[in-house]
Amino acid sequence: MADNTIIKHTIHEIAEALGEPLQSGDFHVHISQNKFENIPFTYPFRIDNYGLLIVRQGKLNILLNLISYTIQKNEIIALTPQTVFHLQDYSEDLEIAALSFTADFIFKNSYKIVEIDAFSFLVNYHIPKLKLSSKDVKLFVNLFQIIKEKNNDKTLFWNEIITNSFGVVMYYYTAKFKESYPNLEIKKTRYEELTFRFLKLLNENFKEERSVQFYADILCVTPGHLSKILKEVSGKTVSQLINEIVVMEAKIMLGNHKLTIAQIANELQFSDQSAFGKFFKKHTGISPLNYRKSNIEK
Repeated sequence: MADNTIIKHTIHEIAEALGEPLQSGDFHVHISQNKFENIPFTYPFRIDNYGLLIVRQGKLNILLNLISYTIQKNEIIALTPQTVFHLQDYSEDLEIAALSFTADFIFKNSYKIVEIDAFSFLVNYHIPKLKLSSKDVKLFVNLFQIIKEKNNDKTLFWNEIITNSFGVVMYYYTAKFKESYPNLEIKKTRYEELTFRFLKLLNENFKEERSVQFYADILCVTPGHLSKILKEVSGKTVSQLINEIVVMEAKIMLGNHKLTIAQIANELQFSDQSAFGKFFKKHTGISPLNYRKSNIEK
């Protein structure tokens, strides 16, 4: 049933679709210089990496986990591996700058130079866009360019330059984030790291595994302790996060009218269509069929 699932794109696949050579298995920088004539991703797909997306010119209309966003000139938004990205529309003068990076890149490099507090925005859901000044945008784009160029030429200390430039990006973004949201609570390092690991596991296993015990066992903690940490960091328990990603996946699949509800139930590993219907209605207040009908009417 591969055709029924939401496609997950790696950094390599995104770079390839944009017609660019992959800069690294752990990160990629894209800076558009001219107007977009075509964007290859017109369908919903799951992002397999973290990222920062800046609109330098024009505007971009997108759905992130079914939530509508309009990102306009001098605005930035953070993306996480849990995000389902769906392009809706973009202006003819669109210009963007984007830095995509894996969790492994953070673990292997950035912890050496930046504290985990600088990554707090990456473990929270529904992170809003931020408004930047033209000066801020120029700084981010210059740092992105340094990361890209040094990875290409690999001159003396190239790796250290990339690592430190990435650290500056993270620190500066966090500074701008905290200016806009000064009451953001900083979490402890071990909580952040456990949350990173849980979200990665959830993204990979949510269709087959929905028990808190499964994730707690892999992470070597008790179910209660895991839920307590996730509640503190994300505001939701493990069970709530599991149910949320299943519901989101179901809603996106229900938008594909080539799929029957029975096929969706099977793809999401429910025992039968009835069990799926009960689950969906419990968490959304509406049956899968009525949800599908309501979206047709919109």
